[in-house]
Amino acid sequence: MEWFWYFGIYSFLGFCLEVLFARATHQSKRDRKCFFLLPLCPVYGLGALWILALPAPVRQSNLLLFFGSALAATGAEYLMSLFYERLTGVHFWDYRHLPFQLHGRVCLLFSVFWGMLGVGAVRVLHPLVAQFTALIPSFLWPFAACLLLLDGALTLVLLRRTHSTDILCWYRRVSRLPLRDS
Repeated sequence: MEWFWYFGIYSFLGFCLEVLFARATHQSKRDRKCFFLLPLCPVYGLGALWILALPAPVRQSNLLLFFGSALAATGAEYLMSLFYERLTGVHFWDYRHLPFQLHGRVCLLFSVFWGMLGVGAVRVLHPLVAQFTALIPSFLWPFAACLLLLDGALTLVLLRRTHSTDILCWYRRVSRLPLRDS
C-alpha cells in the first residue's frame, strides 16, 4: 500500500512543480495535469518509484543517486510519453526544440533536473513522505485505488477519443458558463 501512496503523493507534487514551472517560465500551456479529475502527473509518480527502488549502494552516494535518478526518471519519462502517444495519440510534452533530445520524449537538460530532483527527494522529501504515508488509514486504500483507476480509465478514453489534452481542462469551460438568476 505504501508504494501506491508514494505514487499518488509524488504524482501530485509533480503536478504542483509543473504548474509552478509553467508559471515561472511564462508557458502558454499552464495546465499540467494528466488525469481528467485528479491533479496528478503520473510521470513523477513512476519516476519516484523507480528512484526509490534503486539499490541501497546507489542511494547512499549522492553522485550515484544523481546519475541513478537521472536514468530512472528519464526512463520513466520516455515510457510514459510513449504510452500516451501510442495509446491515446497525445503528447503531453515535446523536447524536440532542445539539444540532446531523443524523439522529443526526453532530453539531457531535463535528465539533469531529474537527477537533482531525485537527490532532493530521497535526501529531504521522502523521509517526510514516508512518515505521512504511515499515518494514512488502511481503509482508505481501496477507495483511493478505485478513484485513481476510474479517473485513469476515463482519462484514457477521453484522450483517445479527442486526441487532445485540452479535454482535461474541463474546469475552464465550466467556469465560463453564465450564471442564471433564479
